[in-house]
Amino acid sequence: MKSIVKFMRENIFTPWGLWLGFLGVILLSALVAGITVFWKGLVITNLTDLVPWGLWITIDLSSIAVSAGAFSLCAGVYLFGLKRYAPIARTATFIGLIGYTMAMLALVLDIGRPDRFWKALVFWNTHSLMWEVTMCVMLYLTVLLFESMPIFASLEWLRKKFPKIAHKMESAHHYAPFLAIIGLGLSSLHQSSLGAMYGVIKARPYLYKPEMAVLFMFSAIVGGIALTLFASMLSGRLTPKAKVNDILIERVAQFLGYLMIGYLYFRFWDWLASRYTYEPGRTEAYHLLTTGSLSFNFWFGELIFGALIPTFILLYRPARLSPFWRMLAFAMIVGGVIAFRFDINIVGQLAVISYLPGQATVTYTSYTPSLVEWASGSGIIAYGLLAFSLGVKYLRVVDHRLTSEEHEVVTVTSRETANA
Repeated sequence: MKSIVKFMRENIFTPWGLWLGFLGVILLSALVAGITVFWKGLVITNLTDLVPWGLWITIDLSSIAVSAGAFSLCAGVYLFGLKRYAPIARTATFIGLIGYTMAMLALVLDIGRPDRFWKALVFWNTHSLMWEVTMCVMLYLTVLLFESMPIFASLEWLRKKFPKIAHKMESAHHYAPFLAIIGLGLSSLHQSSLGAMYGVIKARPYLYKPEMAVLFMFSAIVGGIALTLFASMLSGRLTPKAKVNDILIERVAQFLGYLMIGYLYFRFWDWLASRYTYEPGRTEAYHLLTTGSLSFNFWFGELIFGALIPTFILLYRPARLSPFWRMLAFAMIVGGVIAFRFDINIVGQLAVISYLPGQATVTYTSYTPSLVEWASGSGIIAYGLLAFSLGVKYLRVVDHRLTSEEHEVVTVTSRETANA
């Protein structure tokens, strides 16, 4: 009895054990919800013909967006020679792999017939943006698997039990520059094509505009980098397993601040352009976004707290040098990108224009996720948190110790030069 109590104290009633237990409960409920969806179909959700893309697609778009740090940071390291940021790119690659598998889980639920997923690989519809996005996601997920092999090779159990396999997986690092080039092309193509997919939907007037591809691309880059930096700093404060180099984080944070200026420009341009003329469907959706049910999410979630304030923090050096304000800025940018993806996904479906003969009429719809959608969607998020937690603890996905020594030498050298 005493041994059982001791085991529970040392393994279960610890912050790590309670965290795993919390995520396990959510995953179990999500499993039940997912099986229910597969068994009864999408009829048990609140999705309709007018609102076919709901919570699951929002999770899909958001997880892909905040995974974009993989291709942007890997491009900087392996294509532009910024080797000092390789540890951050390593973290971004792992987050990218998690994010894309989260997106796949969301799509498995949303398509209604997951047993037919393979048909896109066999029956090519080259005129469809959705087909192009599907192919790019699958191919880029394969690239991320290869890029993540050296990370999984660091697992102690694998190195002891199967040293040859671990060595082979570790050798994949030599192909990192080639994988970075392929990944940059695939990820850039499908990140922009996600926006283009919305931008060509003529039946949804608010979404039917050419700048959607640019907005999706920009939001993915800033959101992916912000999540990578935030996850790194948070891990460094929660567990000694994570080793963070604050100098690296601060330098990337400054670069992110400049990127946010570009994102703000395109977002404000899109907002102002929507006010020029009255167009049935588009104008009504615009009012829903700016003064209606989505206005709080738009003004505060997207623009003020999601873009303006974090941009000021990252560009104002005293605030950027403060770990607290820097982490807060990263979290707000991630939240702003998720708010943007949610708004874009929902607002175009809430104001529907009729194309029946006669005068065009606008019908307002509504959407609230059902319990089964919330349960399964929460499970996808819990899976992402669990995967990253295990990666930090067992795979050293947040480890900047190698570059810490390099930066200490650089700092000392620069100080000696300044004093001379």
